Amino acid sequence: MSKIVFVFPFLAAAVFTARAADEIKVASFSTIDTEIVQQVGGDHADVTGLVKPGVDPHEYEPTPADLRKVNDAQLILTSGKHMENYLNKLQEATGGKADMLQVGDHFSSLKMKPSEGEKDRVIEDPHWWHSVGNVKQATKIIRDELIKLDPADKADFERNANGYLAKLDDLDKWVKRKVAELPRDQRKLVTSHDAFQYLARDYGFKIEAIEGVSTEIEASNRHVSELIDDIKKQGVKAIFLENTLNPKVTTEITRETGAKIGGTLYPDGLGAGEASTYEGMMKHNVSTIVDALK
Repeated sequence: MSKIVFVFPFLAAAVFTARAADEIKVASFSTIDTEIVQQVGGDHADVTGLVKPGVDPHEYEPTPADLRKVNDAQLILTSGKHMENYLNKLQEATGGKADMLQVGDHFSSLKMKPSEGEKDRVIEDPHWWHSVGNVKQATKIIRDELIKLDPADKADFERNANGYLAKLDDLDKWVKRKVAELPRDQRKLVTSHDAFQYLARDYGFKIEAIEGVSTEIEASNRHVSELIDDIKKQGVKAIFLENTLNPKVTTEITRETGAKIGGTLYPDGLGAGEASTYEGMMKHNVSTIVDALK
């Protein structure tokens, strides 16, 4: 018996080492992508999320320590749609050996006019995850990429993806039921920056934003003045803060218009607490919006 006791830990360690060596090493620069690849990859993916929940992806820049973590990645996941401006750095960190999947680039974009201060051109809205339908597409895209890298575990990836897609179907039904509590003429959403156009498209909201698509562009005094007039005319009940932005301008607008602060939303990915999962983030945002505008 003593021989068995002493040999077993070495066997267990050998099995663990072999399993770890077989895992696909993934570096993710999107909190949404991180959740998807963890759900679909399961035990076959070793995932490092570099952009953490609560971090503004518009302002994130990879540190040298982050790039070292990317060095041995086989798959790099980014949001795409021009959210990241450091893709060359990521490729250089892996010597071009890793597959880079810009997830949002694989399905259609909403085109938006830039705000004042941005270049005079039409740009893509990068906040695709506020459509549950888009996240379902992203799940299939990541599933297929994992199968390409590890065809031997195709059945597991497909099973895991199907389970996650079923949860997303349930979430989409929940969002539609919740939004239906709010009459269409009250679906007027004023936020700090323009991040919810996909939500508006799918669930029938009209969006007004204080800032543009990027949090790096501040609103002009003229735009704020026009927005105050518009809020007063339309009788907007509530304006929403965002977890990564300074609430100063939003708070000033509420004083000028009489609208209330409706709560804090998560526009740029996952957050803390109840918003630390995609389902939790969506339910928090939709419940906050609907309950404040009713």
